Amino acid sequence: MAAASVSLLATCRSLSKHSSTSRAVKPLVSGTTRTCKMRVPYELKQGQYRQFHELPSGLRMEVIIQKCSINTDEKLPLVFIHGSFHAAWCWAERWLPFFSQHGFDCYAISLLGQGESDSPAGKVAGSLQTHASNIAHFIQKELLLPPVLVGHSFGGLIVQNYIANIRNEQILGCLLPELAGAVLVCSVPPSGNSGLVWRYLFSKPIAAFKVTRSLAAKAFQTSLPLCRETFFSPQMEDHLVLRYQELMTESSRLPLFDLRLLNASLPVPSIPKSSIEVLVLGAGGDFIVDAEGLKETGRFYGVSPISLEGVAHDIMLDCLWERGANAILSWLNGLPKSRHLKAS
Repeated sequence: MAAASVSLLATCRSLSKHSSTSRAVKPLVSGTTRTCKMRVPYELKQGQYRQFHELPSGLRMEVIIQKCSINTDEKLPLVFIHGSFHAAWCWAERWLPFFSQHGFDCYAISLLGQGESDSPAGKVAGSLQTHASNIAHFIQKELLLPPVLVGHSFGGLIVQNYIANIRNEQILGCLLPELAGAVLVCSVPPSGNSGLVWRYLFSKPIAAFKVTRSLAAKAFQTSLPLCRETFFSPQMEDHLVLRYQELMTESSRLPLFDLRLLNASLPVPSIPKSSIEVLVLGAGGDFIVDAEGLKETGRFYGVSPISLEGVAHDIMLDCLWERGANAILSWLNGLPKSRHLKAS
């Protein structure tokens, strides 16, 4: 496999190559090497590089960066947040090149315990609050302009928590950095995934069994057909499904959350209408988040959700990835400029 044949040594060198260029990230100690955490490393594309953002805990988060590739005075930052079994690489494959070519500075974060990021002590990577706090710390230290947060699946729920707590000083010890907007891509709805599970159990018991087997039992890691059905469109080519299956299998060393504690903390607190621009984007072929879940998220934010017919849950990796990218681009181009030109 192309991904599996990438030289581990070459990739590790790539990991540390750009680690000292950020104004807020402490450089790695001279003379040391950083061990790759993923046994199937992701090879960066042209124009991309990695940095490791150091958190107050001393743990480092992987950030894959691709800066705007055209001359423009308005380089709105986009910060991408992945969901379960994914990492920063899932955005680097298609969407980082796309949006950087359209005038945006792009930053894809691997949450703790995922991708090449460090792992905290314990059995889970964190909570909605700790993940949101880590993202806020990155924004506060690394970015000069308020970004648009783009969250996929459970990453979308983390973005929702960030939005809900943007005026809460208890999260970071100060107000969370302002946002220019937020995009929720096939996001788990504000009430969590329990409603999705129960709807599937009563209306689509076979699908419910498949989803449970695929995600809870991690059967997607060993079954190519189930991996395709869970994340991708039926016409997705086998070699791509296999490549992404390998990367997803290696992406998550710890569960993102303790699901019992997560569900007990939901629903996400409501926010005043029009306090932030939000795009709710879903996929008609989504095997995980159903149409009612998409509508719930839209109602919560007072917006009409967009559902892309024929596209699967992993919009950013699917063979029809351009549909989602173009929908977001159109929305970004309609954002009030005063929002994202105002310094945080």
